[in-house]
Amino acid sequence: MRAIEITKYGAPEVLQLCEREIPQAQAGEVLIKVHAAGVNRPDVLQRLGYYPVPQGASDLPGLEVAGEIVGGDLSATNFQIGDFVCALVQGGGYAEYCVAPAAQCLPVPKGLSMVEAASLPETYFTVWSNVFDRARFSDGETLLVQGGTSGIGVAAIQIASALGHRVFATAGTDEKCRAAEGLGAERAINYKTEKFPELVKSLTAGKGVDVILDMVAGSYIPMEIDSLADDGRIAIIALLGGNRGDVDFGQVLRRRLTITGSTLRPRSVEFKRQISAQLQQHVWPLLESGKIRPVIHQVFPLIQADQAHAMMEDGRHIGKIMLQLV
Repeated sequence: MRAIEITKYGAPEVLQLCEREIPQAQAGEVLIKVHAAGVNRPDVLQRLGYYPVPQGASDLPGLEVAGEIVGGDLSATNFQIGDFVCALVQGGGYAEYCVAPAAQCLPVPKGLSMVEAASLPETYFTVWSNVFDRARFSDGETLLVQGGTSGIGVAAIQIASALGHRVFATAGTDEKCRAAEGLGAERAINYKTEKFPELVKSLTAGKGVDVILDMVAGSYIPMEIDSLADDGRIAIIALLGGNRGDVDFGQVLRRRLTITGSTLRPRSVEFKRQISAQLQQHVWPLLESGKIRPVIHQVFPLIQADQAHAMMEDGRHIGKIMLQLV
C-alpha cells in the first residue's frame, strides 16, 4: 500500500511517499480501506520529534480516518464488512489501509461525505473528553474556546452552541472572529487587539465563564483565571504558549477553581469506547440533522501531505485540513 512516512524529524519536506505492507488487524481491531484522513496538530508535533509514538502504534502519522471496513475482528460489534466508518486511531492514518480498534469506530453520519466524516474523530473525541467529561460542562453553563477557528475550536463551538450553551471564542484576526461567530459563538474576541478577560467579564455581567477550553497555556493561564466564574474550570489540551505559567493559587482556593488537562492518544481503548458511545448518543444526531456541520478548509491528495502540514503550521486556516485517498 502507499503511505506517507516521516523520514526524519524536520520540516514538512521530510514527509515522503513510501510503500508499506498492509497492516494486520488483531483481536478487537478492524482493517479500514482509507478514503480520507485528517491532518492535526499532533501530526505536526510528531513530524518535529515532539510527540512520541505510543508503544505498539504505527510510526506513520495520522490519528483519524474514514473509509470502508474490509477485514478484521467484527465479533463484538454491530459492523459488517463493507460498512463505512470513521475512526480514531493511534497512528497510521496517512495510508491506503489502516487498522483501528473497533470500539473507536463510529458510523459515517448520514449526509456527510467521507472527507467530512474523517474530520470528526480526533477533534470530537478531544472536545467531548475534555469539555464535557473532565471539565464537567453542564446545562446553563458558559464556555470560552481559545483558538476558535482551529479544528478543535470549530468542533467545540458547534457542539456547545447546538446543545444550548452560550459560547465565546478567541481568534487572531477579525476574519476568523466573524467565522467563529458564524459557527455559533456569541462573541469572538481578537486576542491581538482586544483583552479577552475584560470582555468575557463584561459579556457575563461580571461573573466570568464556567469552562475554558485552552490550547495555549503558558502566559494565558493568569488571564484565564481572571476570566473564570467561581467554581470555574480550565481544561488544557495543548501547550502552544509553553508548559509553564503563573498561577494565583489564592484565587484557586478562594473561588474553588480547577485547572486540569489531558492528552487523548495514550488513553485506553476502553476509555475511548466510552467517549465513542457518548458521541453517538449526543452528537451524531446533531450532525445528521444538520444542526452542526464539519468545516473543511482544504483537501489535499495523500502525496501532498507536506503541503497540508505547511498550511497547518502557517495557521491561517479555518476548520480542518484533510487528505483524500479515494
